[in-house]
Amino acid sequence: MTTTYPTSTPPAKSYNLDDWRSGYRSQSQEYSYWISDIDGTIPPDLEGTLFRNGPGLLDVAGHPVKHPFDGDGLISSVAFQNGRAYFRNRYVRTAGYVAEQQAQKPLYRGVFGTQKPGGPLANAFDLTLKNIANTHIIYWADRLLALWEAAKPHRLDPATLDTLGLDDLNGLIASGGSFTAHPKIDPGHHGQPRLVGFSVKPGLSSKITLYELDAEGQVVIQHSHSVPGFAFLHDFAITPNYAIFFQNPVSFGPLPYLLGFKGAAECISFNPKQPTKILVIPRNGKDPMQVIDTNPCFVFHHANAFEQDGQLVIDSVCYDRFPSLEGSQDYLTVDFDRLPPGQLWRFRVDLATATARAETLVSRCVEFPALHPDQVGRPYRYLFIGAAHAAQGNAPLQALLKLDSQTGQTDVWSAAPRGFMGEPLFVPRPQATSEDDGWVMVLMYDGDRRCSDVVILDGQAITAGPIARLKLSHHVPYGLHGSFVPQYFGPTLD
Repeated sequence: MTTTYPTSTPPAKSYNLDDWRSGYRSQSQEYSYWISDIDGTIPPDLEGTLFRNGPGLLDVAGHPVKHPFDGDGLISSVAFQNGRAYFRNRYVRTAGYVAEQQAQKPLYRGVFGTQKPGGPLANAFDLTLKNIANTHIIYWADRLLALWEAAKPHRLDPATLDTLGLDDLNGLIASGGSFTAHPKIDPGHHGQPRLVGFSVKPGLSSKITLYELDAEGQVVIQHSHSVPGFAFLHDFAITPNYAIFFQNPVSFGPLPYLLGFKGAAECISFNPKQPTKILVIPRNGKDPMQVIDTNPCFVFHHANAFEQDGQLVIDSVCYDRFPSLEGSQDYLTVDFDRLPPGQLWRFRVDLATATARAETLVSRCVEFPALHPDQVGRPYRYLFIGAAHAAQGNAPLQALLKLDSQTGQTDVWSAAPRGFMGEPLFVPRPQATSEDDGWVMVLMYDGDRRCSDVVILDGQAITAGPIARLKLSHHVPYGLHGSFVPQYFGPTLD
């Protein structure tokens, strides 16, 4: 499905800004209930639990955050069994969340620009970070972990979502250390599944430490590598033999942060004259890292990577510059027309010649890629990704795009004008025989109802629209990442 417009007539916007903004209200309530308002039918063979994480508290006692990435983490779960679904949400009781709720005022600065009341004098030289646990949630080695990349994970009870406390992954993370918010689950290229993660200490020289954990949560491989310059690394990709990072061409000028004028992320500057560096780290921990230059771009998320014909192939969502708020007072006043769209690029890396070339796979504005979990690190055919409704320009994500990477065909289902898309997840159908045989699940926001929906689509026919729409009785603020596990973590069925 492709939409084109005459060059002389710009397309009308597919969204209303008031609708979009209304999805960024704090959700102060915590719920637990069977979902009863459903359009369509939940597939009877869909069993397991959908976990989602994202900033749910967008103000502290009436003091708004400047950027939603500074908001406290709210976990939502939807447990599926026998054609029924149970919803639950709970805030992660981090030390900072508890302290601010008791004090009824902000006590911490945010990385993305939120400041404590009192102006620069109240914020200068206060470098204490609040672990907001708001980015991702995974289930590994019988542990449900809420992740934020600048600190330790928080462990939660998967049935109640109660916070059990900080988790150092069996002593892996030292005091003051951190663990990525984007670990990868290797489905078993070396015999058994592994959780592959990393930590990074940025600076004039940045240190990357790679970790691999077995199914019991024990570390099987750990090694560190130094790279020159400041490294902003949010995500990475894996293949059976390599971990791949993109070192964005950015610099960090800390003075405004130190003096209390800006958040740390607001002090990042993009240099379009410098190349992006592809860091290729052998997972065996023995062979040396390779650094390969490629086109200047900024990457938050990678879709996948694989080894093919002696090359590495990496598919990533790329921006032609750092997508900052660009002088906006806060995120609610952002002008989408001034922001660069994220596009899906494919990089082919020749390790023998240390060269890379890039091509565009999807030019439409996209973010939050997902694929069949068994294809992580392997050649794959189908990708599901959030997309803008229009084929050109930046805009809120309102559509779901399916890419056939073999043919280049794209199929699109759009919820415009009043629906707003979250990150899709692909859930394979039991006994499926093809890569796209399964369901695509999305937690969406409905600007008409001012509530959220859990939408389920057939992975082989997304243009047909939802096969089930589970209407929540409230909204869940726009989230970030999540996961689906085959275990049912809901109440006992009646």
